[in-house]
This record gives sequence, C-alpha cells and structure tokens, in this order.
Amino acid sequence: MEPRTAHEIRLARTARERDGALAVRHRVFCEEQGVAPELEVDGRDGEALHLVAVRDGAVVGTCRLLLDGSTAKLGRLAVEADARGAGLGAAIVDAAVGEARRAGARRVTLNAQTVAVGLYERAGFAPRGGRFQEAGIEHVRMDRVLGQPSPEPPVRQGGTGA
Repeated sequence: MEPRTAHEIRLARTARERDGALAVRHRVFCEEQGVAPELEVDGRDGEALHLVAVRDGAVVGTCRLLLDGSTAKLGRLAVEADARGAGLGAAIVDAAVGEARRAGARRVTLNAQTVAVGLYERAGFAPRGGRFQEAGIEHVRMDRVLGQPSPEPPVRQGGTGA
C-alpha cells in the first residue's frame, strides 16, 4: 500500500487557491449535500480568511474564518471525498483556531452539522443551545474560548490507569 501524500494546511496564497477552496465547497455542500448554491455562496468570502489543505498542488480541503472584534466565526469546512478519513478535517480546524488566535480572537464560534459535532468537541468546542436547521441540514452552535494554551496533562506514575 502506498503512503498517503502529505497535505500542507495554510492560508490561501493566491486567487487560484481561493477558487480551489470555493470549488471544494461547491462539490461537498451543493453536489453531495444538496445545499442550494445561493446559500453556500453568501457574499462574505471577500472579507474572510481562507484556509486551504493542499495536496500535490491541488486544494482538497478548506474552511474560512470571519473576524468580528474578538470573535472569529469558523465556517464552510469541507474536505474532498477522497481525502477524508485521515484526520484532515481536524487538522484544518486546528490550523483555523491558530489563525484566529494570531488575529487576536478570544473566542471561535461555528454552526456545526450535527454529524460533525464530535470532530469539533475533540478540538475543544462545546455545544451552545439546541439544534436548528440551516440550509436544510441539522446544526448546533458551538464555541471555544481561546485562553492561554492548555498545560500538558501531568504524567501519571504507575497504576493501571483508567
């Protein structure tokens, strides 16, 4: 079995990469999930930071951050079908949180599709409120406060661990 090609996750550098991010979003949200294109493209991309996961020169994953004072809204997380299952979504979320922190955000919010709640919980997000429909898909609002990085957990000495 061949090893998977490494992905580089970073801010989009060129118009071509931003176009690639929009194409990934279209395939995932509009073609796979049936979201209407006019709902997916909401007119806010020009003001957003776009993160991309690039493999062999092609964008295979993306998300965007909208900054509003000390809050960043993470949205439009999408990964190409053939790039899923290797932790790429989690890596993009981690990179987005890092970019939000660098931009001065103290909090990151998002509307998570309910099927993806576990991904965001593992990244330190917590649900806030009940479930709701967005673009015909069930979502829940989540957020994460960005304080100082968490200290490493103490090393356990001996015992059976549980």
